Amino acid sequence: MSRNILPLTALFAGTALLLFAGGINGLILPVRGTAEGFSATSLGLLGTGWAVGYIAGCLLTPWLVARVGHIRSFGAMCALAAVAILVSLLIISPTVWIPVRALSGFCFAGSAMIAESWLNEKADAGSRGRIFGIYTMVNLAATTAGQMILTLGEASGIFFFVLAAIVYCLALLPTAVGATTSPTPLTVVKLDVPALWRNSPVAVFAVLMVGISNSAFGTLAAVYADWAGFSLTDIALFASIPILAGALSQIPVGAASDRFDRRLVLLGISVLALATDLAFIVSSSTDPAFLLGLSACFGATVFVMYPVIVAHANDHAAPGTFIQVSGGLLLISGIGSVIGPTIAGLAMGAFDPSAMFLVTGLCHLSVILFTLWRLRQRSSIAPSLKTVFQAAPMARMSTPETVAFASDEAPAVR
Repeated sequence: MSRNILPLTALFAGTALLLFAGGINGLILPVRGTAEGFSATSLGLLGTGWAVGYIAGCLLTPWLVARVGHIRSFGAMCALAAVAILVSLLIISPTVWIPVRALSGFCFAGSAMIAESWLNEKADAGSRGRIFGIYTMVNLAATTAGQMILTLGEASGIFFFVLAAIVYCLALLPTAVGATTSPTPLTVVKLDVPALWRNSPVAVFAVLMVGISNSAFGTLAAVYADWAGFSLTDIALFASIPILAGALSQIPVGAASDRFDRRLVLLGISVLALATDLAFIVSSSTDPAFLLGLSACFGATVFVMYPVIVAHANDHAAPGTFIQVSGGLLLISGIGSVIGPTIAGLAMGAFDPSAMFLVTGLCHLSVILFTLWRLRQRSSIAPSLKTVFQAAPMARMSTPETVAFASDEAPAVR
């Protein structure tokens, strides 16, 4: 196994640096924007801009790589990401930050796809699962570390903006100076909503709602925490703990979904998510320990829905269509990520920051009602026909290349 992993350490280091800088970038902007007096609507549009850029990156990066190559494309993505966050420091205005954040989303999707294609090229059938697991854990640790480093300084200065730009530039070095040859072309995914709907209406509807909910929280959690009077350390914890809780809950939830009808599992975790939404809405407590505990419960439910949905869709998909189905659902989740921060920001501006959980709660209630209806329309699949549940990163940390990396079908569809 070590012979398979050691040649990939440079690529792991590059992706870790990329996600570390992304963790800083994703949290410093809403924190600094709140301090600068940006409206909740403007802060929500930062998430919308990122999601638009992310979808564009997923769709356009294969074309760019085919035109100029992997190494040049990856270097351009990292350099532009560094420029984007430095422009955010130079011009502190929502009218500038929103399109610049879209550029960051484009660069994240593109650079992640390119790095993952290198890893995918080096992973054989016997080591693919373990390499993907290591990759996922490295990215989770790097993203969390990037968010938590904000506890070491003040958001009002230039330090974190400059640090993120430096780390973005460092991320391009492993591929720029390494001897690794360029891999095969990147995975291309086409969005065929009618085909996805025919395969699994629950998956299409639920992944859209989850995209709305998770992107609203991912973009505006720091705004809610600041409104609750949290210190910068507690704000970083409020954003990081749900991600860690979601990663840990994939193990028991995955085991349950392999044993029972996945729609029932989705229904159960949606009910728990709705209960957490209501707890945030009705609670008047601003105690950090209490709200951090609620955020852990929130993350343990909402960040495990996506892999359950994908597994359910693939239970009904034709053999050999894993990438098309999973990649299509990923793009639908991205569309939800465009919608979520905007409507949550408007709700927070019209009422108060706890209205973010009104938006997420309505999404989870919609999933519950739609799943209950579909349980009456379609019988459960036989256990022997199920695919195996596969733990996956959050949709916002995944690309079509992540889907290909996790699939044994990847070499056949490039």
